[in-house]
Amino acid sequence: MKEVPGSQAYRLLELGPIVLLTTRHRGRSNVMTLGFHMMIQHSPPLIGCVIGPWDHSYQALKETGECVIAIPALDLAETVVDIGNCSGATVDKFQRFGLKTRPAKDVGAPLVADCLANIECRVTDTSLVDAYNLFVMEAKTIWIDETRKEQRTMHHRGGGSFTVDGGTLDLRERMVKWRHLP
Repeated sequence: MKEVPGSQAYRLLELGPIVLLTTRHRGRSNVMTLGFHMMIQHSPPLIGCVIGPWDHSYQALKETGECVIAIPALDLAETVVDIGNCSGATVDKFQRFGLKTRPAKDVGAPLVADCLANIECRVTDTSLVDAYNLFVMEAKTIWIDETRKEQRTMHHRGGGSFTVDGGTLDLRERMVKWRHLP
């Protein structure tokens, strides 16, 4: 076995797909690439996202308390990386990358129509923001584009390397302890 520093743990444990997070602040929409997020609980459906003051979206999220988490598929891989390589402070990323938007139902941030799914979120807990840049959000409304041909997602492994989802393994009949969950 090869020894690797503990700081690289995220390369093994990051379980969610790379997502795009949109905000709308002071009349301007922004989108950022986000890899550090997690489900916290089922009910209410809480999601944790690490967004630091170095991100242009940080202030928008702190002030508005709402966002959209959009889940891109593999066909947007290069765009997702390019979005993460520039700042919304100087670039209108929706325009630069030709992303199509739709209005959300419950939040002011836009949905990304190009994505497989969009989750409208409201911040419910900011007690860990100062210490860890961790925003806790509740999923309010989910939009899924079931007509998309490409449905594989990407998972960040660090340094520009990604794992791509393939097929699925259905073991629902074995999940006897958790059948009560949707």
